[in-house]
Amino acid sequence: MPLEVYVVTPEREVWSGSAEMLIARGLEGELGILGGHAPMMVQLAVGPLRIQPAGEADEVRAVVDGGFLHVTSEGGETRADVLATGAELAGEIDVEGARRRLEELGRASDTEDEALKTEITKATARVNLGS
Repeated sequence: MPLEVYVVTPEREVWSGSAEMLIARGLEGELGILGGHAPMMVQLAVGPLRIQPAGEADEVRAVVDGGFLHVTSEGGETRADVLATGAELAGEIDVEGARRRLEELGRASDTEDEALKTEITKATARVNLGS
């Protein structure tokens, strides 16, 4: 059963196409979406996104900076919209830039500053995906 996936940010469409599977990280953990999935909406965490395009061996990998995953299913067709605050495909990630950003921010995981924690999480996700 086909699954149409659209990964978009306010600035651009990052990826779209037919897929066999989508794996995303919600606030409560990872979830997988296949064709025929029940309708749902999940708030996304900063983290990896994996798409297995239909008929292709290699998966598409990206990192999203939060947002929402909205799944609809009508007439046997399933659509998954990843509405991300920000997103980059693995090949677009400047890993060295993300490493420098981590150094600038410091690895202060015990900080009370939520904005700083979020920036550290974003940079770490990019380094992990791009490495």
